[in-house]
Amino acid sequence: MKILVTSALPYANGSIHLGHLAGCYLPADIYFKFQKYLMGKDVIHICGTDEHGVPITIEAEKNKMSPRELVDFYHKDIKETFEKLFIEFTYFGGTAREIHYKLAQEFFLKIYEKGYIEKREEEGLYCENCNRFLPDRYVEGICPYCNSSGARGDQCEVCGRWLDPNLLLEPKCKICSSTPIKKKTFHYYFLLPKLQEKLYNWLKEKNYWKQNVLNYAISWIKEGLRARSITRDLEWGVPVPLEEAKNKVLYVWFDAPIGYISITKEWAEKIGKKDLWKEYWMDENTKLIHFIGKDNIVFHALIWPAMLIAQGEYILPYDIPANEYLNMEGGKMSTSRGMAIWVKDYIKEYPADYLRFGLSLILPETKDSEFSYKEWLQNVNTHLADNFGNLLQRVLTFIHKNFNGRIPERKERGELENKLIDSFEKGINKYIELMESFKFKDALKQVLFISSEVNRYIDFAKPWEKLKKDKEEAGSILSYSIGIINALRVLFFPFIPFSSKKISEILKEDDLKINSIKNPFIDGKEIGKPEILFKKAEEIKIEKREELIKIEDFNKIDIRIGEIKSVEKILGTDKLLKITVSFGNFERTIVAGIGDSYEINELIGKKITVILNLEPKKIKGVLSEGMLLAADFNNKPVLIIPEKDVPPGVKVK
Repeated sequence: MKILVTSALPYANGSIHLGHLAGCYLPADIYFKFQKYLMGKDVIHICGTDEHGVPITIEAEKNKMSPRELVDFYHKDIKETFEKLFIEFTYFGGTAREIHYKLAQEFFLKIYEKGYIEKREEEGLYCENCNRFLPDRYVEGICPYCNSSGARGDQCEVCGRWLDPNLLLEPKCKICSSTPIKKKTFHYYFLLPKLQEKLYNWLKEKNYWKQNVLNYAISWIKEGLRARSITRDLEWGVPVPLEEAKNKVLYVWFDAPIGYISITKEWAEKIGKKDLWKEYWMDENTKLIHFIGKDNIVFHALIWPAMLIAQGEYILPYDIPANEYLNMEGGKMSTSRGMAIWVKDYIKEYPADYLRFGLSLILPETKDSEFSYKEWLQNVNTHLADNFGNLLQRVLTFIHKNFNGRIPERKERGELENKLIDSFEKGINKYIELMESFKFKDALKQVLFISSEVNRYIDFAKPWEKLKKDKEEAGSILSYSIGIINALRVLFFPFIPFSSKKISEILKEDDLKINSIKNPFIDGKEIGKPEILFKKAEEIKIEKREELIKIEDFNKIDIRIGEIKSVEKILGTDKLLKITVSFGNFERTIVAGIGDSYEINELIGKKITVILNLEPKKIKGVLSEGMLLAADFNNKPVLIIPEKDVPPGVKVK
């Protein structure tokens, strides 16, 4: 049996934030590593950037870039972020590629020829100011169902309803904010009602799915599916392969999931096995697992399976373990709205395993969860540093100090050892069961429980006391302990792969298969030198701080109040701004990374605090002649401004 794991294709219009990571990418990676390394299964993990659609064109227009330039920039940015987190893909591709265009067009034509797509004339929203039809995400307004403002033309993020731009109350063009008019056009519609019965019969057999996913999908069917437009009036995208539709492209949510297939196909070609992809997409024995977030349930549990049924050649999803939202300050993280905690910023401060570990304990597997820096810090310190880190340090140090770095021989098991091993064996079985059913949060807690049991065993056995009277007995206690640690490095691997590999190096053990640790003991083996692998999170951050400066050094810093005169976005960046600041009788250019926190129009005329006597530095080709001061609040910059209206140029003392 083969397993095909996919992660939702991230939009190439912004960086990866913690909501993305907790929603699907970390869970998918945990599951992939578990199946590939621990269980030894034939499994591949496919992903890539979603490079079409309105979010791309909107962001490109805002940055005065071409869509191609934008997607190339973010493809690299996203791929590098995943690599730093050791999110592992068999292949990471993209959808703006010839192989994808060809496959998506073939997919469309086959469904069209089988009568599941029809052309319909309709009224579309047209912006007279921008002189174009507005695709769904170019329109924002009030949701007709829950009356929330800021609803997009395709979906309301508050109530989750699937929308049509014509349904929005008080619609506005997202680019120029003018009110669009209705104008006649035509589009191609996917006839979902024709597939409703087949979809329902398929879904009702999925009693092993997460209830939130299954209930959500079936409720849509019971309400009655409607035909859905699958084309858009855009220049960027997969062209509709019909003569009469030269100026139209496939809607991104028709084209994007086909990317799972085209990226797998590209992978097979890259490794010189051209037809290998068919073994994963056309074999009924393959389990197709889609890891997605809550906002993608409709498309993956209804639209995509309907497309596959209509096309007829590919397997259907075996499971769709969608997660709910990881919220921040009570709201959903959002790239387009700049409300997020960016992963690449977080891992500048802390090891990647710390982020993976802390998020794994709060994954929103069945309901929304809230990210709290304080809770994350506590989880890392209490469970990783104090529990497992302390266990590692005390056992490895004891063996090195008292047994010359060689694991002692075990003696016959006593009551304490029987209890420890019984707990360990039950724990492994429970761990496998939880991992197979996508309950990763509970699986990690099970590993931590085993670690706690070893700590408890050592506390009761007291090897430091035994050492004085019976060195062999003390050695046996350490041997049992390090044997379970050998197993823990394997069980921890899907969650903290960097650290797990480091422990493997110290123990000189490299087998990660579950079967290899059914008997985990490694008596008589010489191990490497122990080192502190898990420091307190705040200790790591302190190590990165610069040394304290003297008061006379601080007095050398020239800090003044300035007034912002003009602001420009720096091309090819997601948040860098070129800011011209007046200090009364002179001006300076400042480059600042605040573009994801402040709109350009709200910065003009604002009084800010700037350090002037820094050596000028070129950033993205722009010479920056100072540094503005801002507070770091919830990982977002907040400008430091004077309490009273003081003139530009006043010194700060």
